[in-house]
Order: sequence, then structure tokens, then C-alpha cells
Amino acid sequence: MVYEKIIRKNPTTMPAPVGHYTHITKIPRNAELFVTSGQIGADHDGNLPEQMNSQVKNTFTNIKTVLESEGLCNENIIKVNIWATEQIDWDFLYDEWEKLFSNEYPAMTIGYISELGLPEIKIEIEIWAAKV
Repeated sequence: MVYEKIIRKNPTTMPAPVGHYTHITKIPRNAELFVTSGQIGADHDGNLPEQMNSQVKNTFTNIKTVLESEGLCNENIIKVNIWATEQIDWDFLYDEWEKLFSNEYPAMTIGYISELGLPEIKIEIEIWAAKV
């Protein structure tokens, strides 16, 4: 039996991605789908730092933890939605991004909004994953 895998592609007939993402991700039939709630920058004790970059770092730690709880890793991630209430330091975020994704980028959407669930939350990241 041949096992299918998640396929990430950037069609050559359209502009290249402007960031670290893939234009389209194909999930094989019969894959298990996992959707996380938006992960925020609270630390293990529930404290939320004031600095955006500290929240980004904690958010990626929380993403790794929630994925590992289901036996998932970066290869399973198919879509990332990012919401932020202030300007993202892209160099810092991409350093954290590279630690998680290496060069296997998922599809991604980013939005700047006026506020999230609590006034002190500056970034929230939702993950969609599939296990083949």
C-alpha cells in the first residue's frame, strides 16, 4: 500500500510567495484533521509578557506543545492563521518560524486587528494540521 503525503506547492503560473508560506497545500483523502484554538503568548504559568517578541516566542512554544500532545510535528501543519494587534517584528517571528518549519512552509494568512480576546494579547496563531 502506498501512503499519500501532504503536498505543498507554489504554482509557477503565479507570483512567488512574499513570505515564508506556500500558496496551496493538498491533504490526502482520509487524513485526520486537527484544528487548534488560537495559541497566545502566555507562559507555562499563564503569565503574559508585555513585549510582543516575548509573546511570539511563547506562542511558538505553545504551538509545539499542543502539536506534540497529539503526536504531530511541523510536517503535519497545513495552514497557519496569524492575528496581531501591533506591528510584527518579522525578523524575530521568522527566526521562531524557521525553528518550527525549516523549509516546509504551510499555507498562511496574516491579519492586523484592533484587539484580541484580552487587551494584553498582542498575537494569536491558529494551526490546522493533518495526519496521514
